[in-house]
Amino acid sequence: MDRGEELKSLIKPLRLSMYDFREKDVKNQLSKIIDEHAIINLSHPFGEINGPSKFYDQALKPLYNSLPDLERRDYIVISGKTDKDFEWVGCCGIYTGTFFAPFLDIPPTGHIAHMRFHEFYRFSGNKIVEVQAIWDIPELMMQANAWPMAPSLGREWCIPGPATMDGLSEIAIDNNKSLASTEIVINMLNAMKKYPSQGGPEVMEMTKYWHPRMNWYGPAGIGTGRGINGFRNWHQIPFLNSMPDRGKSTDDGMGKEISYHFFGDGDYVGVTGWPNMRQTITHDGWMGIAPSNKKINLRSLDFWRIENGKIRENWVLVDLLHIYHQIGVDVFTRLSEFNKARSFIGNKNYTGVENV
Repeated sequence: MDRGEELKSLIKPLRLSMYDFREKDVKNQLSKIIDEHAIINLSHPFGEINGPSKFYDQALKPLYNSLPDLERRDYIVISGKTDKDFEWVGCCGIYTGTFFAPFLDIPPTGHIAHMRFHEFYRFSGNKIVEVQAIWDIPELMMQANAWPMAPSLGREWCIPGPATMDGLSEIAIDNNKSLASTEIVINMLNAMKKYPSQGGPEVMEMTKYWHPRMNWYGPAGIGTGRGINGFRNWHQIPFLNSMPDRGKSTDDGMGKEISYHFFGDGDYVGVTGWPNMRQTITHDGWMGIAPSNKKINLRSLDFWRIENGKIRENWVLVDLLHIYHQIGVDVFTRLSEFNKARSFIGNKNYTGVENV
């Protein structure tokens, strides 16, 4: 068994314990695999958590309480070593179950619900010492008809796993293929950064790197784009129009260097970083966000699948709630205001007139 296979086997019991989610089993597996001093970075509003016990109590338990038949479904699990010799495992999938009770004040629906996750685990020896994870909480808000912000430009749906159905491969890693896949992604990103400062769309050489039938699976709030035109129209053009200085900052504004951790696993590539971008919201804003002319940090956790030398699928999660938080917009307060009317529905004592 090579190291990549070993890392996947180490995390497999934790993943499986969350498939038939039982509190005792999940807590036991968390304590076995996660170092008690591990730094666990979760998307807004959870923030930084230390150690497996707090990870369960502050994040997983509230989700389990809201979806008591909670089920975790991974459709991509990859592992690899970065150029700095960090060992990572990246997991992509959904949490699903019947939405019975409120979660972060999101009203329950009584129906099956799903919330996408991208979770990256850094190992030291046989223990996880760092976690970087984004849960697509806006996706859950949308299913509850409770999303209080601007509508998405792209398509909102339940994001599928890989078309090739091979995202859970447990065979030995082909290092040469992994390096080649990683090189394609890094070269693509370097070419993309040339636009618009060095020329028009042609400088990105998108047809060189992207399959003509590519899918770009963006987070809820942005949505999915099909093909190069779909990606450009529903994400890239609005994104760059509002933040043309993307990719130019080298620190997070607090003295910490912006960093990326790329690793490949056969036809798959993952990248993690907390944060991995910093730019300024300008012009007419983005996704209904007013142009605050304020620099913001972006947390983006991505997976790519290469097919015949080109990117066919790209799963992307961005911590959108953290972006709103940085410019002083409390999405959860807006959600509560937005959903006030629900408390009046079916209330026979409500006359429609408030006492002032």
